[in-house]
Amino acid sequence: MAIQWTGVYPALTTKFTAEDALDLPLFEKNLNAQLKAGVSGIILGGTLGEASVLTEQEKERLVKFAVEKIQNRIPVVLNIAEGATREAIQQAALAKAWGANGLMLLPPMRYKSDHRETVTYFKSVAGSTDLPIMLYNNPNDYKIEITLEMFEELKAVKNIEAVKESTRDVTNVTRMINRFGKRFKILCGVDTLTFEELALGADGLVAGLVCAFPEETVTLYRLVKEGKYEAALALYRWFMPLLELDIHPKLVQYIKLAETQTGIGSEYVRAPRLALIDTERERILKVINDALSTRPVTGGG
Repeated sequence: MAIQWTGVYPALTTKFTAEDALDLPLFEKNLNAQLKAGVSGIILGGTLGEASVLTEQEKERLVKFAVEKIQNRIPVVLNIAEGATREAIQQAALAKAWGANGLMLLPPMRYKSDHRETVTYFKSVAGSTDLPIMLYNNPNDYKIEITLEMFEELKAVKNIEAVKESTRDVTNVTRMINRFGKRFKILCGVDTLTFEELALGADGLVAGLVCAFPEETVTLYRLVKEGKYEAALALYRWFMPLLELDIHPKLVQYIKLAETQTGIGSEYVRAPRLALIDTERERILKVINDALSTRPVTGGG
């Protein structure tokens, strides 16, 4: 399946039971809500998906389950975040075997590679597969920036098609377009910059709060792309306190609490993460419930 890399791509959370097993029925419930809202694809095994604590067998079950349920309606993208090039290449091969339609690829984990090493890593993984790839540019969290000069070298790699733009510098959207035109699709990867980056020409979103609020997220995307800025800004301003939950180290717990409040998730996380308690939980719950009390009708209220 060809991937257009436009629209809304939820970075889905991984649902667990109280016994710390995969909760596939709850995952399916959330997936159906995403499909109903009109998302353009899904991403499995990202930060929100708690990929670092998933076994290979669990990743396989998630991918195959999603592929089976989606039935080619939208693409299934698997995230790759590995420390070794050979492990990343192996993950790419497994993703293809499991039925994934594309990859989201981070720079090497744990080791801060330099320019030559980073480019070589991306070329090696991309050269090992025919799956389309979106690079994940998030130097704030992963300490390696994919620079314009790196993209210059990578533009010849045909299956590197897109970038999840998470540098938190909105001007980077303009720099990418000025230098490369339409060569790379650009997807905003920071929820709190959704309006700004879409207005500047980003093609889509890799979103977090969409996990709990799929209709609002898709509506916001469509309003901006249709040039209905006044309506988009009203929705965006309502959404912002929720979107800020995406830029905290505990984004997994925060967004899972939001999913619970909207009826399409649970609070169960996998250790070393722990579910929220006491005043922290009360504080985040208030943010969520305050937003729910004024939830726009356009979001499916």
